[in-house]
Amino acid sequence: MTFEYESVGSGEPLVLVMGLAGQLIDWSDDFVGQIADRGFRVIRFDNRDIGLSTKMTGTPPGIGRSVGSLVSKRLANSEYLLSDMADDAAGLLDHLEIERAHVVGASMGGMIAQSMAIGHPSRVATLTSIMSNTGDRLNGRISIALARKLPRYLRRSRDATEAELMDNAVAIDRLIAGDEFDEDTARQDFLRGFQRSHNPAGMARQLGAIAASPDRTRSLRSVTAPTLVIHGLADPLVMPSGGLATARAVPNSRLLMFPGMGHALPRSRWPEVIDAIVANAGRSPIPCSPEATFRRS
Repeated sequence: MTFEYESVGSGEPLVLVMGLAGQLIDWSDDFVGQIADRGFRVIRFDNRDIGLSTKMTGTPPGIGRSVGSLVSKRLANSEYLLSDMADDAAGLLDHLEIERAHVVGASMGGMIAQSMAIGHPSRVATLTSIMSNTGDRLNGRISIALARKLPRYLRRSRDATEAELMDNAVAIDRLIAGDEFDEDTARQDFLRGFQRSHNPAGMARQLGAIAASPDRTRSLRSVTAPTLVIHGLADPLVMPSGGLATARAVPNSRLLMFPGMGHALPRSRWPEVIDAIVANAGRSPIPCSPEATFRRS
């Protein structure tokens, strides 16, 4: 299995883990650059089944089953789990000869980051879980209103043209992004991602992995890495209770919640989010040479 990654900056290694169907480019260059400017070597990568990383071959679940599995575990079916994706991220650290890193994950990426802290505790210096949940099925569920609307847009995408796919993606973003939705940015982001890689089957398989993975609540109680939890109070895809449950589960975690923020990281919140990530990293600094520079291999 191969993984596409990029490394920017020098200093303490910090890994960014993207969410469902998200490619490494969905971590904005500006966002990455601002973290790198704070003294970090920032690593972002494509998860399995997405972007330019290895695609799996199993038959993905249907749209109705995929969305339904987020509500009912009995509908879940997957050839891999979030723990396998956490193993992928740990394997990337092996490849880069990095013993420990600060791990920051958004949405499904937060679930993967949590799974890293559980399954590979020695590799995670600090954990930041953004707009995610513990997988307990009670907290951080999709809102009922969104669950009713989402399948309609996903079904429209089956045989759609590029323009229709963009319209659907923008409509979904509008539903989940909160008060600061920007249609022009959403269209630019879709086009950039579509031209780089388009793999709906991978998204469906990743969704299956989320649904089929076990509740992490009990395991999170053993996490010792300093943990920051970030969530938007207007998130309908992973409702705010997911952030609250995560913060309750991890001992001594810190919780940062933003009014009006949905399932997105709006640019207006970057200064506060980056400050919080950097402050959390300072709770467990990683010794490294400040003169060292790194380039993608």
